[in-house]
Amino acid sequence: MDLTSQMPIATKSSKIDISDQKSLLEVAGKLANLVDKGDIFLLYGQIGVGKTTFTRFLINNLEIKNTLNKSDVLSPTFNILNEYQINDLNIKHFDLYRIKNKKELSNLGIFEEEESVKIIEWPEILEPIKINKIEFHFSYSNDFKNRNLIISTNYKNQIIDEFK
Repeated sequence: MDLTSQMPIATKSSKIDISDQKSLLEVAGKLANLVDKGDIFLLYGQIGVGKTTFTRFLINNLEIKNTLNKSDVLSPTFNILNEYQINDLNIKHFDLYRIKNKKELSNLGIFEEEESVKIIEWPEILEPIKINKIEFHFSYSNDFKNRNLIISTNYKNQIIDEFK
């Protein structure tokens, strides 16, 4: 399922090299300054390419920015949802990898609460709906030695401007 076909006017970053964790940490640090209530981050990519590590770095950067202790941010693969409260910012981290039936999604209420930030790994199972979103496309190089990230959005161009 390709959610990008629903994007009215999308902008895309250049390819960002995230082969080392320091680079991914820098990306997450920049994004932590741009996160707003209601943002929806869709994270695409193969297993092990850096989606959960990115999420950990982003949440930890937000916690540091708000003078809070860093949380252990783990993959919610088995419980599907982990939540983090950073002052008045609620973050819902979904991992839809184990969801095989679209009917199971209705029980999660992913888009019911509008104020929280949603970080969704494996969003391919979602129905294509018109929403404001920021997509993160993580990928390996052909030889699997390097990792890359391309960010696209249909509403928040200042994020793309950070990574041109």
